[in-house]
Amino acid sequence: MRVLLPAYLELYRRGELAARVEWALEVYEECSLCPHRCGIDRSTKAGVCRAPEQAVVSSFGPHYGEERVLVGSRGSGTIFFAHCTLACVYCQNSEISLGGRGRAVSGSELGEIMLELQKGHGCPNVNLVSPTHFVPSILAGLLYAVERGFRLPLVYNCGGYENPATLELLDGIIDIYMPDFKYAEPERAEKYSGAEDYPQKAKEALLEMDRQVGGLKTDGRGIAVRGLLIRHLMLPGGLADTKKVLRFINDNLSADCLVNLMDQYYPHFRAFQFPELGRRLTRDEYNEALEFASSLGLRLVQS
Repeated sequence: MRVLLPAYLELYRRGELAARVEWALEVYEECSLCPHRCGIDRSTKAGVCRAPEQAVVSSFGPHYGEERVLVGSRGSGTIFFAHCTLACVYCQNSEISLGGRGRAVSGSELGEIMLELQKGHGCPNVNLVSPTHFVPSILAGLLYAVERGFRLPLVYNCGGYENPATLELLDGIIDIYMPDFKYAEPERAEKYSGAEDYPQKAKEALLEMDRQVGGLKTDGRGIAVRGLLIRHLMLPGGLADTKKVLRFINDNLSADCLVNLMDQYYPHFRAFQFPELGRRLTRDEYNEALEFASSLGLRLVQS
């Protein structure tokens, strides 16, 4: 069986990975990593993401709650980064994403975490959760780890609010993109996440991710090695928006990308300030969305 090696190894062999690190670190000086494009020197001040220049890690370790195609028998090697480029009113991890709870780490420390997930835990991948605002630090950590034998696929697990220029920087580095696609309607994006341009930016990001990696591919064990896996968390009362999200995926992306239509919404954080978000999703809402996705022929995560 042919083994598909992580894409970044070829860049490392050519010396391009090191060059990407140098270029990426310069972006911190006038930050444009996410669509907010603050233009702030992150070494002296935090931007909209509230994040410093140095990566902040909340926790790391094998995670068995991800999609089965990522977990295998040893758990997805998850690194949870603090802070976020969005401000979702229903955030389930507000202490981390908005409160910034975590520990600042250097590039070498981040590289050691990657190596520990590979060698110490035997994880099939390293899963970077909320990585956008720390991309330069992550690349520095990756270079350190690769020089010491790191060989796992990288999962870019993000909220979908991405700058295509940052994604282009990651071309040939990220093996598996796992973005959220939260909204298709700008009004909902502004109301619930403070980013009216989210739908347009998410669509641009999905097209770029699909261009880079295409549909999701697995190895002989059924573990993902490359490709695109899209998550959509249904919100109560948002069935029409969900259908627009699913139709965009069907009409514009590779037919074999994997879609996780998620029904586990639960009111958290400031959700109760919005009456329509103060309840769970109904079974009828989810079933109608599921039937619509199936009618389109989308490749869905099986529960």
